[in-house]
Amino acid sequence: MPLRNLFWILVIPGLVILMLALGATAPPPDRDYQLIRQLAAVLAEIEAHYVRELSDEEWQQLVENMINGGLHSLDPNSQYFNARQLQLFESESEGSFGGIGVRFVRDEKTQLPRVEYPMLGTPAYEAGLMTGDLIVAVDGESTQGWSSEQTQKRIMGEPGTTVVLTIRRPGRQPPEFTVPVVRKRVELHSVAGVRRRRDDPQKWEWFVDPAQPIALIRVQHFHERTGAEVRAAVEEIETAGARGLILDLRDNPGGLLTQAVEVANLFLEEGVIVTTRDRHGGEKVFKARKPGTLFLPADQKPMVVLINSRSASASEIVAAALQDHRRAAICGERSFGKGSVQSLFRLPPDQKTAVKLTTQTYWRPSGKNIDRASAPRDRPEEWGVHPDKDLEVPTTPEEKIRYEYEMEKLRFVPGRPDVVGSQPPPFPVPVPQKNGKPLWDETQPFQDRPLQHALEYLRAQLRR
Repeated sequence: MPLRNLFWILVIPGLVILMLALGATAPPPDRDYQLIRQLAAVLAEIEAHYVRELSDEEWQQLVENMINGGLHSLDPNSQYFNARQLQLFESESEGSFGGIGVRFVRDEKTQLPRVEYPMLGTPAYEAGLMTGDLIVAVDGESTQGWSSEQTQKRIMGEPGTTVVLTIRRPGRQPPEFTVPVVRKRVELHSVAGVRRRRDDPQKWEWFVDPAQPIALIRVQHFHERTGAEVRAAVEEIETAGARGLILDLRDNPGGLLTQAVEVANLFLEEGVIVTTRDRHGGEKVFKARKPGTLFLPADQKPMVVLINSRSASASEIVAAALQDHRRAAICGERSFGKGSVQSLFRLPPDQKTAVKLTTQTYWRPSGKNIDRASAPRDRPEEWGVHPDKDLEVPTTPEEKIRYEYEMEKLRFVPGRPDVVGSQPPPFPVPVPQKNGKPLWDETQPFQDRPLQHALEYLRAQLRR
């Protein structure tokens, strides 16, 4: 690639304004000029001396890796997003995306995309796709050898547009057929219960102990509709007479600060939920509001929040707020320890790329630190959220894998009942192995020790 073409590489997100400054009449700041010159010098040496020529795609990837390498040296949560990554990030934050709603993997035998399962209520589900279907072509183009990213990119699209899939279904005659599917806005639900209802798999059974009765609400992520989904679930269990509640935040990596505040606010009548601080010491205090508080009276309706070492960020905000206000007991393991807030900044010239930067820290109602990396020197253990006394339940790596596996099974629906028939395909993900042997015996029920411990605690509270 000629050096004159390095210009497009140098006009990278985050440096565009500085590059424009270099061409202006006013001299650029010395520091900014030196930084840009260093970058240009490195790229020029690569272009002149590297062992082989790089394609345009490789140049782009190199620059993106350079940006992210620098950002990750600042902290692990700052990140550059190219256009595709930004689209996926925003879909996750919004809790929706334009597509057909199907999870797929690459079939090792045929090298074709294979449907793991269609998501409930989505175009893929309504169109009759089912577990095990092979996607032979998309809009007439063969998918042989396609990567998962290629397949996803071709299937996703604007709501209202149509994608035509050629499906190969083993055991069907004829085995191949085409299915036109109209894309729509697919919602990613963040809330789940104990199990799906038999009469309607799009609804949840909430009661983990119907006799008491104690309900269980799992929150898997905090996106734009999480607060509304948790509210709807709590209102449903209250109508059904719930006396105790387990809020399961295990493996929840976090998400939107606003939704963490909204979920905590559902259970608190007053007081600070969380405080954020910026680089200048400016603070923003988020407080609970009494109108709309659910699951009252608090002294008669006890709660437990389940967390583990992978409960992070927004999960920790909720757990810390409920713990500090003594609204819920915390059971399980110490949380991950991410006490920082990231903000997204779209970049010129087209606003289709962005940089996510750590801009604030957050602090629990007690004023204590949550961030693991920011623990005070004189109090090195002051980070994360700790389980309450007698409610710590450490889990083994195998138990964590089993829990993750069971949660994936919980989301699994092989397809429409009228399509899959009386013998639906089994869960398509095999039990993980170690040294050639399964990590557990699938015929034995899953023993969820932290959940059982939380149940014992709530039962004792309800007997008082």
